[in-house]
Amino acid sequence: MLFGQSVFQSVLERLKAEDETEEDTEAPAAHRICGLGTGLAFDVLEGVSAASQRVGQAYFDNLEQEAAAGLVDKPTPLPPPEPVMPDHLTRTAPQEVAAELAISAADTPLTLGEKRRAFARANHPDGIALPFRDNATKRMMLANLLIDEALRRIAR
Repeated sequence: MLFGQSVFQSVLERLKAEDETEEDTEAPAAHRICGLGTGLAFDVLEGVSAASQRVGQAYFDNLEQEAAAGLVDKPTPLPPPEPVMPDHLTRTAPQEVAAELAISAADTPLTLGEKRRAFARANHPDGIALPFRDNATKRMMLANLLIDEALRRIAR
């Protein structure tokens, strides 16, 4: 004990005294963050958001300026090719869909489920180009109807 204080109390008093002298001698600058050796400086131009100041974006920004000045030839984008209807989507008659499914009396509910999934993978409207979705929808409706009828016959 030093002068009526424990060692711990005397260390605390000394640290508090050192802390007060540091605050008096060095006032932190407004642009500095405590704990960092340097300050942070941001150059944000008027009308430019900070989010657009990404390192990888600078190259693309320069390309746009060069293209506007006529220094870079921009290739004209090619229109996407017209989708071609797959041959199987032209077959929308019930007999043609039944022939593709090849439902027989030996089919079980398990095999019928497999046939339904396999047919849906190739013909579901969500996987077909927009102009051909009507045909795909007709084919899926016919296939589901035929498979459901076969399942009903098996259940009897």
